[in-house]
Amino acid sequence: MSLLQGKRILLAMSGGIAAFKVAELVRLLTGAGAKVQVMMSESATQFMTPVTMQALSGQTVYVSQWDNRIANNMAHIELTRQIDLMVAVPASADLIAKINAGLADDLISVSCLARDCPLIVVPAMNRQMWGNPATQRNIAGLITQGIEILGPTSGTQACGENGMGRMLEAKEIFAGIQAHLQKKVLVGKHVLITAGPTYEAIDPVRGITNRSSGKMGFAIAQAAVEAGATVDLVAGPCHLETPLTFTQRIKRHDVMSAKDMQAAVMQCIRQQRTDFFFAVAAVADWAIKNPADEKIKRGLSDLHLEFEPNPDILKSVVDHTGSNPKPYCIGFAAESHDLEKNGKDKLIRKNIPLLIANIGPETFGLDENQLLYIEKDQQHTTSRKDKISLARELIEYISTKA
Repeated sequence: MSLLQGKRILLAMSGGIAAFKVAELVRLLTGAGAKVQVMMSESATQFMTPVTMQALSGQTVYVSQWDNRIANNMAHIELTRQIDLMVAVPASADLIAKINAGLADDLISVSCLARDCPLIVVPAMNRQMWGNPATQRNIAGLITQGIEILGPTSGTQACGENGMGRMLEAKEIFAGIQAHLQKKVLVGKHVLITAGPTYEAIDPVRGITNRSSGKMGFAIAQAAVEAGATVDLVAGPCHLETPLTFTQRIKRHDVMSAKDMQAAVMQCIRQQRTDFFFAVAAVADWAIKNPADEKIKRGLSDLHLEFEPNPDILKSVVDHTGSNPKPYCIGFAAESHDLEKNGKDKLIRKNIPLLIANIGPETFGLDENQLLYIEKDQQHTTSRKDKISLARELIEYISTKA
């Protein structure tokens, strides 16, 4: 069953060209089983008509706080009760300022003040308006009030300029709403995650790496913030964007080599209490001992590369004496054969309570996976599914461990 099945969602549309994206958002929400109620500001009706939104949602659309179709003429009360979530989309600079200041002079702003449900704000505005200090103060104010912010992103804007302020696409907002509705099993917890490959230099233009995409580690970062945690994400060289969902709770550290990754991880461990450590990154076991300062020319007949072992990052965290209590450590393994035996050996060798093994060698770069959970006295296998679903299951599984 869909997470959104039967959920009651109130969409509050303020004025802006991005309003056209809300039509697709309504289609996605209703298709997932949600009941969607739409309210619009007067300015929003200049971009999308109430008739369109009513046809898509199947519900009466309200624009005025004085609408007498509400029996007691209190639309701001009636429409915000027994609602699972309110989403301001698009949220203009004006609406954001009103919500932060607690102003209530139209249906949307008064409903935001009168609501008794969570609120997500999805900003959409010109890059100069988004970057204005007043807007940034207002966004910071919303965050301190516990209001979630989705986006914005950078891109081409309707005015012809390019920059930050562009509203997320409907599918990204839909994913953010799904994320908000996940179980909040890690509220108050801090999670540290490594993701992606490492890169060990041979010379200034060549190096040794592996095929890890970072997708599983990034999915775990997203699932952790969905569950209410704050996250430090230490990422090797990869092309993935930081999960857009609630980015204010993810701090990303970009690194290259295994030594860089170890330094970043240990700095995070020393700076704050860490409740969970996910060693997801595919860290190179070996590095070039003396990488060349200049590009090595092709054709050398006497080329010899001398290797030295890289630090064991997971073991460094497990053995760190300064953490009290110590983080619950989860290791990951990709094996080409003898998965169960090699996985159990790694669990014991690393002295960790849980090891996650990838089933099948061809998992790098894919959006789906199948996992084997290995613990000291038991193990179980997941079904094959997309990595964000696997990450959410894993977060729920470990949530009772620390």
